[in-house]
Amino acid sequence: MTDIPKAPAEGRLAEGHFATWRRAAAARLGPLRHLPALFRLALATDPRLGLASLVLRLLRAGLPALMLYVAKLVVDAVVAGRAGPPPVSGWLADPRLHHIGILVGIELGLAVASDLLGRATSYVDGVLAEKVGNATTLRLMAHAASLDLEQFEDSAVQDRLERARRQVAWRSNLIGQLLGQLQDLVTALTLAVAVGTMLPGLVLLLVLALIPSFLNELYFNARGYRLAWRRSPDRRETDYLRYLGADAASAKEVKLFGLAGHLAERFRALADRLLAENRDLARRRALAGGGFATLGTLAYYLAYLVIAGEALAGTLTVGDLTFLGGAFLRLRGLVEGLLLGASQLLGQAQYLDDLFSFFTIAPTLRSGTLSVPERLREGFVFEDVGYRYPGESRWAVRHLSLRIGAGEVVALVGENGAGKTTLVKLLTRLYAPTEGRILLDGRDLAEYDIDSLRDRIGVIFQDFMRFDFTAGDNIAVGRIGAREDRDGIALAARRALADAVIERLPGAYDQRLGRRFEDGVELSGGEWQKVAIARAYRRDAAMLVLDEPTAALDAGAEAEVFRRFADLAAGRSALLISHRFSTVRRADRIVVLAGGRVLEEGTHAELVALGGRYAELFELQAAGYR
Repeated sequence: MTDIPKAPAEGRLAEGHFATWRRAAAARLGPLRHLPALFRLALATDPRLGLASLVLRLLRAGLPALMLYVAKLVVDAVVAGRAGPPPVSGWLADPRLHHIGILVGIELGLAVASDLLGRATSYVDGVLAEKVGNATTLRLMAHAASLDLEQFEDSAVQDRLERARRQVAWRSNLIGQLLGQLQDLVTALTLAVAVGTMLPGLVLLLVLALIPSFLNELYFNARGYRLAWRRSPDRRETDYLRYLGADAASAKEVKLFGLAGHLAERFRALADRLLAENRDLARRRALAGGGFATLGTLAYYLAYLVIAGEALAGTLTVGDLTFLGGAFLRLRGLVEGLLLGASQLLGQAQYLDDLFSFFTIAPTLRSGTLSVPERLREGFVFEDVGYRYPGESRWAVRHLSLRIGAGEVVALVGENGAGKTTLVKLLTRLYAPTEGRILLDGRDLAEYDIDSLRDRIGVIFQDFMRFDFTAGDNIAVGRIGAREDRDGIALAARRALADAVIERLPGAYDQRLGRRFEDGVELSGGEWQKVAIARAYRRDAAMLVLDEPTAALDAGAEAEVFRRFADLAAGRSALLISHRFSTVRRADRIVVLAGGRVLEEGTHAELVALGGRYAELFELQAAGYR
């Protein structure tokens, strides 16, 4: 006899289905976990405004039921009055009208109170939303500043950051929407209790008829969120193309290379693809939503018919009919709004997940506790250091061993891609070595406090930032804690030859630079470079790092900058990166990098005499001047 395989136990099957449903529900409702954090943020931002919004809404929530009940009393009073004898001295003197007038006055007062409470709520919500938006933006900026440079260069982190930035602008009014839902819920409950005491089944009928619309909205909100998540890279590219096509920084090359049409076509192709997907989703949502909404409408008119039948049967007064008709109409709108609003809140909470999930990204670099001394004793030592960018197989630097002594000026020379800028980022702990270690005064660089380390290093990168701030603030960012020290800013400008540039500006040190804002003045490349050098000099640094510091300067300005640099660097360590041999030959020692390793090192004379790669590059450059 053949054994028949046993079917899985019924309980196990049920458990499996339940687990699947539970996981799906958790995925749908999971983003709601961020709502308490949002409420805490609102209360921390302005507790009085948050409490005021809640109290105003609760006061207003009970008014609709009261107004409908007073209207019922008015109708019943009119019907009862018509059954009595006509007034003897005219209707104005009729005591029955006085009673009705009092009721109408009460309803008027309730209507005015509802309007005033609504306006006050709108004002409070508007101010609170702006404050919460500002507070969230500040938190976003602070958290972004805490992340490592590696994380900023990760496209996945950039996508999350872009989504988080969008949510700060779009979801700051979510607190008001949540409180509005609470207000509508209280109003709906009061009306449901009133209607339920007269005709209990009608409320249940209405809720059951509207649940399909709620589930439909829930489904399409989730689909919309997944579409937005998947299209984040495309959204970032459309933003980038929009920026390129309408920004002063790119305008010259866009015009000279005739890129306007190409950029517009790339934008159009991406935007049309995004539009097509959004339009398809919106069409299917509208078709399904229209069908389900019809169920709610049918339920309402069925209830209306039941109410009319009860009135004809004499179980309801005309006032009851008025009250129930108005209450049920209002209740239908409220329940529909609550269900759809809850679905939309779930959808918005999914987007809110983008914001709060960004806050969960933790920096990978760990700060030490040691403070960097004002002046170095031994300097920096790279011991067999290697670094590989995340996700790449090629090493940017490998087996790199190098010393930068205290008070020594070292120049780095190498072709593009040799690893010079990577070395600087390792030195400043923007990156951590993948292998090997870096020592500062004999201690591992990781043992030092990151802020203390960077406070003692003055850096100017080749692609330095051109801030659309005032000229003074562009220098002050080098030591932002002493921004009001105008004498120190002016001294740094003189050392970098930027003082003559700034003093020619209409507003001098108070002149805004750049063309982004109306009153801005643009500088030439060489003038900007002098301002950037002044920014590095403003720092009271034990170590100066200058990456192509004179690339945009003429020969005379370059010579004067380095004459002053020699005075400033006395007693400090300095690292120079340059392709100009007129610059690097002034260094105490020159290091030639190739393929991420030290190829040669020595003084200018020693390296020329060696006849290696440095001598070859020097000869190539010198030949151009013959």
